Amino acid sequence: MTEEQQIVVVGAGYAGLTAAGGAGRRHPVALVAPETRFLQRIRQHETAAGHPEQRPTIEGLLRGRRVTHLPARVTRLDLAGRKVFLDSGQAVGYDTLVYALGSRTAWHGVPGAAEHAYPMERAAELRDRLRGADRTGSVAVVGGGSTGIELATELAEAFPERRVRIVAAGQVGGWLSDRGRAHVLRTLDRLGVRVHTQARVTEVGPDGLRTTAGPIPAAVVAWAASMEPPALATEAGLAVAADGRALVDGHLRSVSHPEVLVAGDAAAVTVPGTGTLRMGCATALPMGQYLGRVLAGRTDRPFAFRYTGQCLSLGRRDGLTQLTHGDDSMRPSVLTGGAGRLTKAAILSYVARTLR
Repeated sequence: MTEEQQIVVVGAGYAGLTAAGGAGRRHPVALVAPETRFLQRIRQHETAAGHPEQRPTIEGLLRGRRVTHLPARVTRLDLAGRKVFLDSGQAVGYDTLVYALGSRTAWHGVPGAAEHAYPMERAAELRDRLRGADRTGSVAVVGGGSTGIELATELAEAFPERRVRIVAAGQVGGWLSDRGRAHVLRTLDRLGVRVHTQARVTEVGPDGLRTTAGPIPAAVVAWAASMEPPALATEAGLAVAADGRALVDGHLRSVSHPEVLVAGDAAAVTVPGTGTLRMGCATALPMGQYLGRVLAGRTDRPFAFRYTGQCLSLGRRDGLTQLTHGDDSMRPSVLTGGAGRLTKAAILSYVARTLR
């Protein structure tokens, strides 16, 4: 794409922000996102534990680029008319649309979850609740994946007076290698976190959880179970996969509307030899970088991606780096303790540098 285009990017997460920054080196870009500061989703567990938030301004991150930030929410897409409608009443036209609205907490229709549980989008509210007058009530973290593990370990370390539980429908860290999962379980045990497995949550109430394994009392519930894409792509008429993510080709173009490029958690991306990519910063950031290069006319090659590993922080002094094959299957090798923590810190530093 070498001619000057009017590009609209919706969403200012890892994919949207990097795509806008890359494209803005050559073309005028309108970035639509309601927030004025960048949300570091991979650090929300730290926010919940009371550590200082690191939220640089979007304006500062895009300084020197031809990007205009429109602080509004997208309410509707007119794909035929190539317009984006905002809650401010404004309609913005485009030649090319980058759809990067990311994902949101999935409640899975569990009664009481949205009313009584804190999703990671409300990490600061969770922190304030845990710092409240009742400092001894127990905390239940729902979700045995990486977010749930990171959150449970951070909370147990930051609030030792509270009983922290982690509740999983299957196994906690069940996708990891045997060595990786064993280290996670040892760390949870060392921090005093009680592990509940094979306990699918069926209801959330003010006094805790109802699960298939029985009731689990909790004064505070944090929800870190899974994420889902917004419904906007489906409502607009983009071709989507069964999970609601927009289907794209090898250049991250919508298979139904090629003038729409999709990146991040909102995209169902299948890479030959790697498979369908999972949601997360590890995949969203490279997608955003790739689209930035495409829009700036710096590449016309298909998007390529291979996994190398997964990193988890386990409190302030411990961590796990699980090495993987290129298709995200587990290798037996892991880095633990200080080495694992330093690796995660290095990745966080790399992400921060990439966004600038």
